[in-house]
Amino acid sequence: MSCVRRQPKLSKSEELLCNASSQKVIQTNAKLLGMEGDPDLQFLLQGGDLLKVLSPSWKKTRYLKLQEDCKTMWRESKKTFKSSQTFPVDSISAVRLGRQSEGLKKNTEEHVEGRCFTILFKDRRKNLDLIASSEEEAGRWVRSLEKLISNINNLNRQQTTEHWIFSCLRKADKNKDDKLSQPEMKNFLRLINVEMDDDYAEMLFKECDKSKSGYLAGAEIEHFYDLLTNREEINVIYGEYAKTTGFMNAENLVEFLMREQREKATLADAQKIIEKYEPDEQAKGKRLLSKDGFLMYLHNPEAMILNPDHKGVYQDMQQPLNHYFISSSHNTYLMEDQLKGPSSTEAYIRALQKGCRCVELDCWDGSDNEPVIYHGYTLTSKILFKDVIKAIKEYAFKTSDYPVILSLENHCSVEQQSIMAQHMSSILGSTLVTTPLGDGMPTNFPSPEEVKGKFLIKGKRLNKLEASFADAAAKAENTDVTEEEESNNEAEDEQKEKKSKKKLKLAKELSDMVIYCKSVHFNGFEDARKNLGFYEMSSFKEGKAMDLAEESANAYIRHNVEKLSRIYPAGSRTDSSNYNPVPLWNAGCQIVALNFQTVCTELDINQGRFLVNGKSGYVLKPAYMRDGATEFDPITLTRGEWLQHKTLHVMIISGQQLPKVNKKKSSIVDPLVKVQIYGVPADVAEKETDPVGNNGFNPSWNENFQFDVYVPELALVRFLIEDHDSTSDNEFIGQFTLPFNSLKMGYRHVPLLNKNGDLLPSAGLFVHIMVLDAE
Repeated sequence: MSCVRRQPKLSKSEELLCNASSQKVIQTNAKLLGMEGDPDLQFLLQGGDLLKVLSPSWKKTRYLKLQEDCKTMWRESKKTFKSSQTFPVDSISAVRLGRQSEGLKKNTEEHVEGRCFTILFKDRRKNLDLIASSEEEAGRWVRSLEKLISNINNLNRQQTTEHWIFSCLRKADKNKDDKLSQPEMKNFLRLINVEMDDDYAEMLFKECDKSKSGYLAGAEIEHFYDLLTNREEINVIYGEYAKTTGFMNAENLVEFLMREQREKATLADAQKIIEKYEPDEQAKGKRLLSKDGFLMYLHNPEAMILNPDHKGVYQDMQQPLNHYFISSSHNTYLMEDQLKGPSSTEAYIRALQKGCRCVELDCWDGSDNEPVIYHGYTLTSKILFKDVIKAIKEYAFKTSDYPVILSLENHCSVEQQSIMAQHMSSILGSTLVTTPLGDGMPTNFPSPEEVKGKFLIKGKRLNKLEASFADAAAKAENTDVTEEEESNNEAEDEQKEKKSKKKLKLAKELSDMVIYCKSVHFNGFEDARKNLGFYEMSSFKEGKAMDLAEESANAYIRHNVEKLSRIYPAGSRTDSSNYNPVPLWNAGCQIVALNFQTVCTELDINQGRFLVNGKSGYVLKPAYMRDGATEFDPITLTRGEWLQHKTLHVMIISGQQLPKVNKKKSSIVDPLVKVQIYGVPADVAEKETDPVGNNGFNPSWNENFQFDVYVPELALVRFLIEDHDSTSDNEFIGQFTLPFNSLKMGYRHVPLLNKNGDLLPSAGLFVHIMVLDAE
């Protein structure tokens, strides 16, 4: 019976059938999520009225509830003709109780604090600010949503696939009779991103329709599902090693792990894998691994392409701060472009949660004697300096415990600079480094470990750090410093050089907070070596930095052994686009600041660079980039310890459940895979497969590529999947970037990330990797 088509009224029996069918669907999904009979899930399924807040005067009732697929939230407007909207639960990045968002702080009164909550999204979607009818109800919404998100995130790959396929089957079954007709089967295939030839679809349908009834039901749908999810490449690999009555025993698994995966493995290791991943209790009892268990093992994060030993903090964190690449953001306050986009504390929260360890604060005089942050002389909106410092304090150390550098671009009057200093002192308290560590004048940077959980200020200082150790009479009385600011174009920059430097009055309280990161003008490597302290650092516009990295790479590397360097995008990038950070890392630059608000290849590469070492935002530079007498030059590549010539063999085997690029029902992707190497110029390369027509569900390529990699410690590997288009540019489907030295060998699944850098839950790439010493 149809639960959807419009009828004057359903009969009692039809209503009962419809409800029974719906309950069955909910039970199946709740079971898959491990939430059968869970009161919090029942609360979400029942839903309720909430006030949506857009402005002080715009607060409208919205009905919010979880759909029967247990993974989509449904929101109904009370407006006539206004369509209801849905959003997937896995697109939620966080649920925050209270008036924590900018919208709720601005648009609601304090007395509703306990009734407010905000749903934040991973993508560019705006926050959903809501008010519940009571504090208890608000708490229930937050707790229930957090539990559901956690359970969805903890599904293994097989469960995610089952949940997704079940939902697609449900959508395809138009008349909700729990049967699939041939047209419904075609509809289902389109939903899972497969366009099938009519003859082949008919053949598949007939093969599954054992009862010859003209539709598939029960066990026939299960058989159809098995045929569809059957992975021939896994069958072949498994068959090669399953030598014990068609199963793998522990010895067979050890042989596979050692020979194919190049892993040291013992019988005890193999038995633990069987115990953990074998779903069939009978096989597990006999210490055997079935094909399903083998696939579940290959899908687990520990067996994927990223070396699990590199996921946590594994590098030496006791080296001086300037011996690390540091994940860094430019104009962190912006959500969009540089000219008219909104400024927001949310932008700082997002950057910090992605592991960013150097954020920028562009500070200007505000009204009511409160400094503000925005992009000066543009139409970007303004936010209070103190609100930014509060947000930074709250979110700085949730992703990483390691220090955060606050890069101040200061345009404020002396009076408002004093207020900036007061805010930082009162809000950050003891977490703010305001004196050098240890006794006496330091001779080097502290290590990330020594300043864990601390904030460092980068900005102008009235005098040398040494002066703070002299007697009071010798301390500088001068309150003028040269104003260093990011200029908007090269020509303007040149003119500034010629003119006398603009002077900025600097408040002593703010100046004294600058300890390890004093901003100074760059007058050449020789001048820096002779006249600057280790703590005196320069900022370079991308163009100037790229020139130095190409023409004086070795001198730049040696400079960065002693000092810190910050690079920022050219002012001409008004669209918040980014430059390639790789040549600057190759020159030893630590703080290579990118526009975190922009989705692009360069940000994918940045995410790949900082994917390892616990996503701490700090990656130790190779030893030859921490040696003051190094001869390393990434351009000329003379012989030295950096030259470790490797041959990388990559076989792109297959893809799984690639998302649609275009949400139209009839639109199916034609995927191709590009393998890209980033690193020193000699290592940069790209190769691509042929496209597979009309199949995003289980495309198969089986193509081999070979790459020469000369400086593996600086190389990154990017797997990019695109939808092929012969008439225009290919469209992005997903990607994954990781350091070359973090690759695992053998048969590996590659997780895929969307444009925003978030995981695509069911999608993946299956590859074979081999790294050999070159002849």
